[in-house]
Amino acid sequence: MPWFGRAFSVARCFSSRPLQTATAASPSSTPAGFPARSSSPPPLLARLLREPESGVKETLELDKETEEASSPGRKSDALFWEPLLVALRSSSPRKAHLVLEWKLEKLLEEDVREHKHFSNLITLCAKLENLPFAMRVFTTMESRGIRSSVSVFNALIHACISSDNVPHALSLFEIMSRGEDCKPNLATYNAFIAMRSKWGESKGMLGWYSAAKSAGFSPDVVTYQALITGFTRAGEFEDAGHYFEEMVASGIMPNVDILGCVLEGLCRQKKLGDVEEFWTFLLAGGWDVNERMVENILSLYTELSMVEEMEELLKTLQRNLNSTDLLFRVHCGIIKLYACLDRLDAVEYSVGRMLRNGMQFTCSGDVEAVISCYFRQEAYERLDLFLERVRRSYRLMKSTYDLLIAGYRRVGLQDRLEVVKKDMKNEGFA
Repeated sequence: MPWFGRAFSVARCFSSRPLQTATAASPSSTPAGFPARSSSPPPLLARLLREPESGVKETLELDKETEEASSPGRKSDALFWEPLLVALRSSSPRKAHLVLEWKLEKLLEEDVREHKHFSNLITLCAKLENLPFAMRVFTTMESRGIRSSVSVFNALIHACISSDNVPHALSLFEIMSRGEDCKPNLATYNAFIAMRSKWGESKGMLGWYSAAKSAGFSPDVVTYQALITGFTRAGEFEDAGHYFEEMVASGIMPNVDILGCVLEGLCRQKKLGDVEEFWTFLLAGGWDVNERMVENILSLYTELSMVEEMEELLKTLQRNLNSTDLLFRVHCGIIKLYACLDRLDAVEYSVGRMLRNGMQFTCSGDVEAVISCYFRQEAYERLDLFLERVRRSYRLMKSTYDLLIAGYRRVGLQDRLEVVKKDMKNEGFA
């Protein structure tokens, strides 16, 4: 029996257990190189974006939301601050830095002596790839006589890795190895395994994995996520399968990211039967299904021109899920594939079905695939009706106007060409 069959038979037992989804994992268990899952940014974000930089710290002081979140020993830092800082950084990196400064100042004002609060702050620095400030937090902590801990060193290593400062991360590991109080633990090794995983470096991953086992640590779900993701990224699917099989055989429940990697590997290998069986397993077990999973299946079906299977996928999602985003991606995938196959009647039916379900086009590529189908079928009056229908809720992009102009010019439809040019000018694209 191939690895998939063996591992799949073992994994079935998990479908009746409480599920470990990505959203259920604690922020501290998220390895470097993997996206963090957290709650939506709080309303404080909008206020900070409106304020000038000079008013950021005052806003934080006066805001009631921060009173509990910033108080040591109360609310978890990650749940409140991480989504806010990540969102703030994309719009105003300087303001995100000022929030970090304010948080450090609060720790000093309140004479916080517990190292975990400094570790949490360094972890936030890692999320923002702000190694200099992470080091500032560390040196400030030490200057106040607060002893370091494994969690502090691990947070610093994550900050180094997130900033691509591998030599510094390795130096910290050496310091931990030589010391007595802060020896590397499994999380330390996981950080380096995940670093190599991000780069798709098989030998590097296995080197750190072997080192962890030699140090007496048994792999956990974070370890396996790094290994399976890295081997999948590198296209070494048999190795990914080996560690998936090893994980489930040892009784460790896979999380949704690991299952997504398994599905991705099966799709990339075009193992249709296994893809369908694994997909059924996910739905029957009540696992969270994410956009990445659906996109992988759609890519496989698109590559193989399997539009009927896409239709079945849509029916399955409609029965089992309540995710408008995922359903929308499948609708668009079906429309685009029908268009590529020049099945114009099916295109129009699918467009109508999507619009009746309250979904609108958002991607110019999808619209342009349909337009190209109309041109190939020389169905110009039907194209007019399609454009009229779509433009009630969708603004045509410049590339779409360019496609229409090129098409009408090629077939000599001068009247339609002039109308499109006029519309294009009115939209500000001329």
